[in-house]
Amino acid sequence: MPAVTLPDGSQRRFDRPVTVDEVAGDIGAGLRKAALAGRVNGKLVDTSFVIEGDANVAIVTDKDPAGLEIIRHSTAHLLAQAVKQLFPEAQVTIGPVIEDGFFYDFAFKRPFTTEDLAAIEARMTELAKADAKVTRRVMGRDEAVAFFESLGEHYKAQIIASIPAGEQISLYGQGDWVDLCRGPHVPSTGKLKAFKLTKVAGAYWRGDSRNEMLQRIYGTAWPDKKQLEEYLHRLEEAEKRDHRRMGRELDFFHLQEEAPGAVFWHPKGWSVFQALIGYMRERQRAAGYEEVSAPELMDISLWQESGHREKFGENMFLTETPDHRIYAIKPMNCPGHVQIFKHGLRSYRELPVRLAEFGKVHRYEPSGALHGLMRVRAFTQDDGHAFVTEDQITEESVAITRLILDIYRDFGFEDVRIKFADRPPKRVGSDEVWDRAEEALKVACGAAGIDYTLNPGEGAFYGPKLEFVLRDAIGRDWQCGTLQVDFNMPGRLGAYYIDEHSQKRVPVMLHRAMFGSLERFFAILLEHHAGRLPAWLAPVQAVVMSITDRQDEYVRSITESLKNQGVRVVSDLRNEKVGFKIREHTLQRVPYLLVAGDKEVAAHLLSVRTRSGKDLGTMTPEAFFERLRIELSSRGRRTLED
Repeated sequence: MPAVTLPDGSQRRFDRPVTVDEVAGDIGAGLRKAALAGRVNGKLVDTSFVIEGDANVAIVTDKDPAGLEIIRHSTAHLLAQAVKQLFPEAQVTIGPVIEDGFFYDFAFKRPFTTEDLAAIEARMTELAKADAKVTRRVMGRDEAVAFFESLGEHYKAQIIASIPAGEQISLYGQGDWVDLCRGPHVPSTGKLKAFKLTKVAGAYWRGDSRNEMLQRIYGTAWPDKKQLEEYLHRLEEAEKRDHRRMGRELDFFHLQEEAPGAVFWHPKGWSVFQALIGYMRERQRAAGYEEVSAPELMDISLWQESGHREKFGENMFLTETPDHRIYAIKPMNCPGHVQIFKHGLRSYRELPVRLAEFGKVHRYEPSGALHGLMRVRAFTQDDGHAFVTEDQITEESVAITRLILDIYRDFGFEDVRIKFADRPPKRVGSDEVWDRAEEALKVACGAAGIDYTLNPGEGAFYGPKLEFVLRDAIGRDWQCGTLQVDFNMPGRLGAYYIDEHSQKRVPVMLHRAMFGSLERFFAILLEHHAGRLPAWLAPVQAVVMSITDRQDEYVRSITESLKNQGVRVVSDLRNEKVGFKIREHTLQRVPYLLVAGDKEVAAHLLSVRTRSGKDLGTMTPEAFFERLRIELSSRGRRTLED
């Protein structure tokens, strides 16, 4: 008689082996209808799974993150079934779940078209409405290879042949369709109610460019139509906000094949980039950091000692000199800062020693992974390192955490999640040292009063870290800043200080970045604000426009006066209608549009509009400057529109 223990601690007893589906039905008809899978003793299983002994059981519905993943996995199979019905010559390969959706790779004689996608999606809808039962069966490896070979599915046969002999292979079927899969899957295709195919792309078989090119169909799936529509709206909004498109339209930057993964900054984009650096320089100086600069090219031996060569060797750019010395272009700033700390004798009285650098680093990223400013090979980090005693970890970590959160608020990010990433499988240092480092960071989190979720195994190779995740205006999450507690690298590189007993002690190194990559943060900002950067960041904060050439001299004098007061302002004296000028500068996201006609000139006034179309009325140039000065000094937390 199996005893089933539910998540609330209650128990239900059965007089025979029972399926997950029957357990759900015993709890309630509504739960049975909503059940997608089960979790038996912590393992995800199908609702048809038979429980033969005592077990802890939870029913998985679409409210559970695992339920959403099962929906997406099952929809990938629905896609493959539809493709095979419409295009029998196509061969199926793999179809995993990815963030927000799924894909399936196919080998087919011609490219799939937009019309093909529409037909496939329509067939998927028919198959879902048919509500075919999804069944599972098990075969031996060799039997499964022969089975798929008999179907002409040579790619599936290859996948199975690579599995060790003797292992059991699970197959899932729905109607006339059978596929290889570990599962679990939804009980029937009728559970798949909201999906959309999004695009087709090329993909190499098994991700190897030496293999044949396949076609990858992407899709998304959600528990209901409302969530699907919300996601498609986010996609549409994300397309409008794409920083690569805005970079072109606003003349901020460009990328080209001759420098893959490196940015060509144009004057306006570079103005914003420098404003970011200027802001961070000011905040770091106030927080007690001293700015430094370490060489971009250093001998490979330094990177071997630090552990970076072993961990990041494949991503490092190396060069060999005529005398056969190997140098690395730095992928990180940390070892350089340790060298600066080591230069000269350090006393415990000096600690914390806080060093910061806007360091250019280079990391090799595969060409297929490059994505605008989000994923590049050459980028600038706002890297900082605090060298502290073990007793200073908590206080310094609290200060860093509060600084990071305050900085994000200045840029309009109020919703920030924090993740605690602990020791990765590949790391340096003993478990005892890692225990101390992780405990120190947890104590600091408690002292700072912050909540966090766990990100297991994702710490740096030298220490645990906090990851600061920003949620943007359309609900996307971006991991930016980090705080890492490092008991390992200073000792590996020979750093020490003299304690109060005149003994050598190895400092603890707190690694922190707030923007992370400035290029990536720039892109996130552009997309978060849809190009409408706060006035204090905007490359052009105001434009002064004439209506006719009679106002030209007045416009020039106002422009010059505002420039002399530090405003980034331009004049527009073109022989165009003022409505045309306003539209053009609005599209360029200029925060403030100042218009001067004959009446304004006579009264020494300006007509002030915002890029959002709000008419702020007329005011003197002095009044406009004073209100703008207040806005700029408050870092955009207040605006003239408020």
